Amino acid sequence: MITTEEIKRRLWDGANELRGSMDASRYKDYMLGLMFYKFLSDKTLATYKSISGSPAETEAELIAEYQKNYEIAGDGLTNVLQTNMGYYVLPEFLYQQWLLDISSGEFEVSKVTDSLNHFERTIVVQEGADDFKGLFSGSTLDLSNTALGSSLNERNRNIKALILLFADLNMVALQKGDVLGDAYEYLIGKFAMESGAKAGEFYTPKQVSEVMAQIVSRSQNITSIYDPTVGSGSLLLNVKKHLSRSNQRDLEYYGQEKNTATYNLTRMNLLLHGVKPDKMTIRNGDTLSKDWPEDPSKPNQGILFDAVVMNPPYSAKNWNREELKVSDPRFETAGVLPPDSKGDYAFLLHGLYHLGTEGTMAIVLPHGVLFRGGTEGDIRERLLNKNYIDTVIGLPSNLFTNTGIPVCIIILKKNRPLSAPVLLIDASKEFIKVGKQNELQEKDIAKITDTYVSRETISGYSYLASREDIIENEYNLNLPRYVETMESEIPQDVEAHLHGGVPKANLEALIHLNQVAKESLSQYIKPLRPGYITVIGTKDEVLDSIKNSPLILEQQADLTQKVTTYLGKWWDTLIELSDIDEIRTVREKMLVEIKELLADYPQVDAYLGYQIISDCWFNHLQKDTELIAASKFHELGRKREARMVSKGSAKNKRQEQDGWTGVLVPNELIKEHLYQEENKQITELNHVLQKIESSLAELVEAAKVEDSQEEASLLEALNEKQDAFQLAKVKALIKEEVKGSESYELLHQVQSHLIKKASTTKKIKATETELNDTIEQRILTLTDEEIDQLVKAKWFNGVEEKMTQLLVTPLNNEIDILFSLEERYSETLEDLDKQLLEMESSLNSLLEELEVL
Repeated sequence: MITTEEIKRRLWDGANELRGSMDASRYKDYMLGLMFYKFLSDKTLATYKSISGSPAETEAELIAEYQKNYEIAGDGLTNVLQTNMGYYVLPEFLYQQWLLDISSGEFEVSKVTDSLNHFERTIVVQEGADDFKGLFSGSTLDLSNTALGSSLNERNRNIKALILLFADLNMVALQKGDVLGDAYEYLIGKFAMESGAKAGEFYTPKQVSEVMAQIVSRSQNITSIYDPTVGSGSLLLNVKKHLSRSNQRDLEYYGQEKNTATYNLTRMNLLLHGVKPDKMTIRNGDTLSKDWPEDPSKPNQGILFDAVVMNPPYSAKNWNREELKVSDPRFETAGVLPPDSKGDYAFLLHGLYHLGTEGTMAIVLPHGVLFRGGTEGDIRERLLNKNYIDTVIGLPSNLFTNTGIPVCIIILKKNRPLSAPVLLIDASKEFIKVGKQNELQEKDIAKITDTYVSRETISGYSYLASREDIIENEYNLNLPRYVETMESEIPQDVEAHLHGGVPKANLEALIHLNQVAKESLSQYIKPLRPGYITVIGTKDEVLDSIKNSPLILEQQADLTQKVTTYLGKWWDTLIELSDIDEIRTVREKMLVEIKELLADYPQVDAYLGYQIISDCWFNHLQKDTELIAASKFHELGRKREARMVSKGSAKNKRQEQDGWTGVLVPNELIKEHLYQEENKQITELNHVLQKIESSLAELVEAAKVEDSQEEASLLEALNEKQDAFQLAKVKALIKEEVKGSESYELLHQVQSHLIKKASTTKKIKATETELNDTIEQRILTLTDEEIDQLVKAKWFNGVEEKMTQLLVTPLNNEIDILFSLEERYSETLEDLDKQLLEMESSLNSLLEELEVL
């Protein structure tokens, strides 16, 4: 089975190799469009096989049978296919036919164009044509575009290579577990990163989308969802992933997109994720023109949805080209039109108008909507007075590829009591740097959603703002007005500087030390005077005392045992997975459970433990569980696959086999755990080699004698290009030197080292080759116990240690703070006066000496 990770890597590598200089935002239309056509072809064949009861065992047999029955039944067969799927692809226009043409050398781009056009003509006259109409329109997939190649032959070659990328992928089989859909979403995201400023047209960063989806999906009984600026459809699909299977089955998807190419991308994306045509209504249109969608049973009234999500263009200028009036029902709530120069509230009000009474809306907007005045201030005041704004979440800057500005997510609801407070979350400092972009980690997303659910005030992170708070701030929702900024620098204490000692208030502010190590710490704290203390002993002594205190040792033993039990429980679940659709649920439960387990330890940040387990999933578990779900665990542990390497020049690259590698158990892990002696021998030989190379380097340095003709020739023989010494030249020079001379002795030493180096290198290579060959055969005979040992090491190596480290890390940090304060106030005013007197005395002595002279 091919995993999501492997598909992603292969397709993206192929995209980079094939697109040449074409802009990523444009190339994505070709790649994703042809990938989707492969899905339509595979789906047609799978549906034909199902309805016909075909006994065909191979794809070639199935295609031949489909062709034969089509020639007999004609429209009768295609009508059945149309009824079952809402579309079909005729035998002569199947993607598989393109592959046959490539194989026979008869491929032409015109055949692809004919196939796409025929699909379009077929669906235009069918009921439900809107679901597929225009998917492969010329403006989106112009195969005559010179960016694909300056000549017909070059375009033929490039399109052919692109078609071959998907040749062996069964798109229908890959729909299970959303493997295909996830790979498609991944490609959209990668193209977005490459597209830069153009990415905003079609993509919302995954972590932002995830926050919105986790919050919106908490609404009860979601049966319909709407994205008025749908882009690629990722927001709709992310909400779907967080719903139960029954809710997913009944979910109605609505979306609107102005850009035609992106509109096509949306429909393809939804269909690839298994959304049935009769469950999706996507429109190619401008959200800020005439209202859509309208309720067919209630003229001039908009359809209301259980959930609304959107990431609209930020601060769109001249948005009101249709000259809409405040009487438009979408703007009646606000009582005023948003300013023509900024369309942020126009989008928000459109989404809010279509939100059902019990529904939840999430929208991403720039921070300016929280505090700008004028008509935007009036709209914000009206929304707050009606208490439609439920939560504001401030996010870090530079999350998006098309803008570096910080953004916020606003959550809106229509059924909030007027007395209900507004939750304000400042998550702007919760991120990591990945390349040029900032990214939220899994722990950051979990913390945001947990705070949304608990609706609590957390110092420096969140605040529940009452109506009185908001009125006092004149309806300004700028987050720093409500969420205090945590000062990283402890304020200076004047008295402590004057008379020494650490303020007792600073000691009491060290929460974790006072919670779990107060007794151990107290023996190192000495009262100095009322309100001030001093620390006795060294930092290492204090640290050792606290780490070895009964409570901390008891906590470490307890946590280690609990984490071991936790990993053992989930190990049993993971290795017995048999359904790929279960993986997401298992992952979510595993993450929730570790967070609950760590909540029993007051000094531990449970979200750091959450991230440790999340990293396990990212590094290995996601890929391996997909493999396990399609096979039996221990059988999989004894499987191997060819290890392929690239050979040849950049223009003529080819893949060749270079041995075998374990499918589930990595070769390196087998070497590390089962062949320790052999591995040790190779390590020791490499140390010997390093010493030889170090000695050679010293000899080269010794030969660098200025104005010495002999040494100059020696250096030439040694060939200073990185260790590429020339033994033959060294031997030739030895014959020319006088025995016993310095040059002769130096050359002999070099010769000896070069011979040793060659011998050692040869031995290392032979030993490694023999060991690698042994390991490649060993994969096939691993015992169940060995597989368990190796895979546990692969998945969970160091997890217990990392978790127990979470107990002492915050204590270490607070001890660092305590000793930095001790150092800060160690020098008092009296000490400074003494130093000043000493300096004055020294200066006077020097002046007296000068007078004598």
